[in-house]
Parts: sequence; structure tokens; C-alpha cells
Amino acid sequence: MALIQCKDVTKNFGEKTALDHVSLDIPEGKIFGLLGPNGAGKTTLIRIINRITIPDGGEILFGGRPITQKDVEKIGYLPEERGLYRKMKVGDQAMYFARLKGMSSKDASTELKKWFVKFGIQSWWNKKVEELSKGMAQKVQFITTVVHRPSLLILDEPFSGFDPVNAQIIRDEILQLKAQGATIVLSTHNMESVEELCDEIALINKSKLVIAGGVDDIRHRYGNNNVELVYTGGPAVSGEENLYRVLSDQDDSGRHTAVLSLEDGVGNSDVLRSLLAKDVAISSFKELIPRMNDIFIKLVTGEE
Repeated sequence: MALIQCKDVTKNFGEKTALDHVSLDIPEGKIFGLLGPNGAGKTTLIRIINRITIPDGGEILFGGRPITQKDVEKIGYLPEERGLYRKMKVGDQAMYFARLKGMSSKDASTELKKWFVKFGIQSWWNKKVEELSKGMAQKVQFITTVVHRPSLLILDEPFSGFDPVNAQIIRDEILQLKAQGATIVLSTHNMESVEELCDEIALINKSKLVIAGGVDDIRHRYGNNNVELVYTGGPAVSGEENLYRVLSDQDDSGRHTAVLSLEDGVGNSDVLRSLLAKDVAISSFKELIPRMNDIFIKLVTGEE
């Protein structure tokens, strides 16, 4: 079931088209990657979902009905441009954002202090925001995004500026929020995070939707039907007509690593039977599935 449905959404800024009839579904309870190069239209779509910007055409459905301002209270939005008031105390700032999302003072204080302890920044409650390091400020903003337990989280480059340890902390929290039932939209250029976290993705380029679907399905769809074969001893494998071609075969002291290109309609089991019939001593055999980074570049630039 889709929590968010974008139906034929269009947005123009003067003569520039930011979104050109974009339609996509964001499934409930999943992590959905919103991808695209800078200027593709991702942030415009996010702002439309948050009702910060009104589309020129099309509509956004939330739970099957047109989204309202009341629904926005169920959204947690972490923009790429971080925005904390530098002269405010950290605790006051966090309380302010929590209250804006409809939390009572008591509930906001209780939940925020739990999160501050969890992230190890409880001693900074009465410090001014300007005294925080960039990483600590980002932790505070992440907390204020999730503290009201939104059903939809929209995170725009949530790992930007974090060191590897703190980036992993945020990844773990995102997975925990998903396990608790939240729907998460992740807008990022970090393709490793996409492969690690996302269930489905949509790629927007030059204001248009290029592709959408499951991460694994898309990776298999853009594969080249190549496999890697590691084997030991004996002569190098040779190509077999109607089954596969040998693209490369490297010999490292009797341990061979070969890349085979399977012909159309040929399955892995067909190749394995052929190799075993030749008494090839196989150590490993695996599909070479392209990385999301390679697929992203291919779809955006048209390069192989």
C-alpha cells in the first residue's frame, strides 16, 4: 500500500520546468530512495509533499486522499540546509520544534531528553547552539525531526558532514524507525547508503521520472548477464558456443579469476553443468550485479 502517491505532478518556475508530470508511489513502511543529480527536481518534489510549495498541476495523495496541512504534522522533514537558531539554547531550540509539531511541553521534554541521552549529548541541553560542533548540531536537528514519531520521514542528505561512526549511528536509527513502522524517504547522493538501506527507489533527471522500482530488481535489470568464476588448476577456461564468452581470465599462481558473459537465455545452471563436465575445479561462481552508482551514472549520462 502506498502512503504517498504523486500523480502527474508538474511545477514550473518561470520558464524553467522543475517537475514534468512526475508520478510515483511511496510504499508504506519502507525506505524509499529519491535519487537524481543536483537540479533534477528532487527538492521541489519534497517541498510539494510538505506543502511548502504548491504544484502547478497534478496532486499528492496521503493515505489515498488529497494531502492536507493536518497531514503535514505527521511528517518529519530534515532539509539539506540545516536551520538551527544559533543564539538559542539547544534544549529550548529542540522544545520549540517539538511544540511546533503539536507535542505538549511535558511529552516534548520527556521524549527529547531520552533522545539526547541516546545520542550522548545530554550535557549540551543548556548550551547555545553556536557552541555545538557541526556533527552535534546535525544530531540535534535529526532528533527534532523524529521526536514526534512521524508516520512519514523525509531525510535530505542525512549523512552529510558526519564522520563514519556517527553516520552509522544515524543509519541504525533509520532502520530502527522503519522497524517501528515509519515510512522513510531518503534523498541522497550516497549510493552505498541506497544499496544498504533502501527497499525501492525513484530516479528523477531533468525534471522527469527516469525509473522507479525495487533496488534489487533494478540492479538485476541493468546487469550485463556476466558472472565471475574462480577456479583452480588446469588450463584457462575457453568460451563455449551458445553458452558463454570469456571476457577475461587472470591467473594468480594457479588460482584463476574469470569473467564470463552468458548468452541470451542461458542460465547459471547451464554454465555450471558445462564447466563441471570439463572437470573445472570451481571455488566460487557468482553473478556480477552492477552497483547503484554505476546504474545512476548510466541513466543520468547515457554512458555505459
